[in-house]
Amino acid sequence: MTVDRLKLKYASVKYVSVAGIAALAVLAGPAVAGVGAVTPHGGDAPAPAATAAPRPTLTAKSTVAGVRAWHDFRIYGVAHHMRAGTRVTLQQKQGKRWVSLPASVYTARNGAYNMRVKLGLKGRNSLRIVGGGAISPVVYVTVR
Repeated sequence: MTVDRLKLKYASVKYVSVAGIAALAVLAGPAVAGVGAVTPHGGDAPAPAATAAPRPTLTAKSTVAGVRAWHDFRIYGVAHHMRAGTRVTLQQKQGKRWVSLPASVYTARNGAYNMRVKLGLKGRNSLRIVGGGAISPVVYVTVR
């Protein structure tokens, strides 16, 4: 409210004290957007920003560094900052693309997972785990 509006609003009153006008200005200050608004923290500083939720992450390890073709081994790890029961899938790098293999499991209550894997593509295989918006570091397994 500006001083002109105060004069119009209280035109019927002959005498208005300066303290009364100051009290009205303080009371009307937060209602009027913009200049002189008081924050709930008592200062002109903005309220502290809320912290962002941590990003989901996955770890991955193999039980072997090398294996014969079509012999099984295990890929295991832990999912952090994900809901229990999140589906995680194994991916293999084929050429320049990551291809999802038909191997997936659900994370346990503590975030751990453990999957059995058989590979037939001979040579050095690059594997990773994806799920819940996270991608694990690459794990290398050599198939003979």
